[in-house]
Amino acid sequence: MSERLSAAFFSSGGSSFTEFLAAHDPGLLPSGRTVPEGVVEAPHGTTIVTVIYDGGVLMAGDRRATMGNFIANREMEKVFVTDDYSVAGIAGTAGLAIEVVRLFQVELEHYEKIEGTLMSLEGKANRLASMIRGNLGLAMRGLAVVPLFAGYDIDTGKGRIFSYDVTGGCYEEQHHHAVGSGSLFARGALKKLWRTGLSRSEAVRIAIEALYDAADDDSATGGPDLSRRIWPTIATVDIEGAQFLDSEVVAQVVATVVADRQDNPGGAR
Repeated sequence: MSERLSAAFFSSGGSSFTEFLAAHDPGLLPSGRTVPEGVVEAPHGTTIVTVIYDGGVLMAGDRRATMGNFIANREMEKVFVTDDYSVAGIAGTAGLAIEVVRLFQVELEHYEKIEGTLMSLEGKANRLASMIRGNLGLAMRGLAVVPLFAGYDIDTGKGRIFSYDVTGGCYEEQHHHAVGSGSLFARGALKKLWRTGLSRSEAVRIAIEALYDAADDDSATGGPDLSRRIWPTIATVDIEGAQFLDSEVVAQVVATVVADRQDNPGGAR
């Protein structure tokens, strides 16, 4: 094995895998890639919502990716489990955002193996912020990455939400939040529907209502597709860890929302 690996793999270092790559092979980082001059056309992910409920936090994303006025993909996954107690959703340049999130997953796993413990939730949020900051050069070329991060804080026993801007600014949000092209409409729905003491099932319903409203007014956001059986991706994080909701469970809630809106498609009941 020692004949295959360079000396860099045997030298002492910190717990950051991203810093290791930056020092020894920066070309492997998303921000280290060479891109052509001018603005690059690439598929973009759209709307992600997150909702805090009693004892945890939920994140949901629509499935549509767009490129200009075209639908690039109808079944894109935009919500990812990043470790046992956190999730991230992507908006912005789809391919680059997915690569950043996957690198972030490795970053958290590497830290856990080196330090022998989980990173704090605020530490995770700040690590992701530094990775977004490193992508600023590509963001100025039109390849922006704007994720949404949420997790269960083991120390406080509550769900927490963190949003970002393209410069790597990290901001903690209260109760609920949304990012992406349909976020303006989704936030309006969340403000009207959210309340304290929500159960997990109630939070699922609210997230789907918010994505429905976003899709109703934003062409880049994909609404529930009953004929193709395409539903939002939903992940929850609580004391039991991060997990995705079964698609059949989501389908049942979607069917209820659509049925309840038959006589009032423009608003939640």
